[in-house]
Amino acid sequence: MTRKTVTEQYPDTQPDLPPRTRGVIGLFEENCTVCMLCARECPDWCIYIDSHKETIPAATPGGRERSRNVLDRFAIDFALCMYCGICIEVCPFDALFWSPEFEYAETDIRDLTHERDKLREWMWTVPAPPALDPGAEEPKEIAAARKTAEKLAAQQQAAPREEDA
Repeated sequence: MTRKTVTEQYPDTQPDLPPRTRGVIGLFEENCTVCMLCARECPDWCIYIDSHKETIPAATPGGRERSRNVLDRFAIDFALCMYCGICIEVCPFDALFWSPEFEYAETDIRDLTHERDKLREWMWTVPAPPALDPGAEEPKEIAAARKTAEKLAAQQQAAPREEDA
């Protein structure tokens, strides 16, 4: 009561946000396989996904054709969303991310339904994942990739030597 109050000058100075701030959900479209898990698990049913199937020709002669889902529409209605993060947690391909961006107010509630183009724009505000602990064990995926890369490099170095002989 004896100290002067400090008023945050919000529009002029941005607040310091906690590292795990839940702002808006961003879509990394390249990782989306249209598995629909996010839409099925959403308790508010605020995720709308439309897709179609495309046939991919056989990779090798005599192989069989495959089909894959192609994303036509991915939209999130932020007027309904309760920001629980279940959609982000259940996505097996890391296509959805929390962005700390919180300034996306609209004058019309219908404009709070963000289509995939708008969700893609939020990805640039997603912070990079934290660095691994230096004392931690290397993830097995990275170790396997490193071994494969070392084998390929050794084979490529051995190939020119055989040609010289």
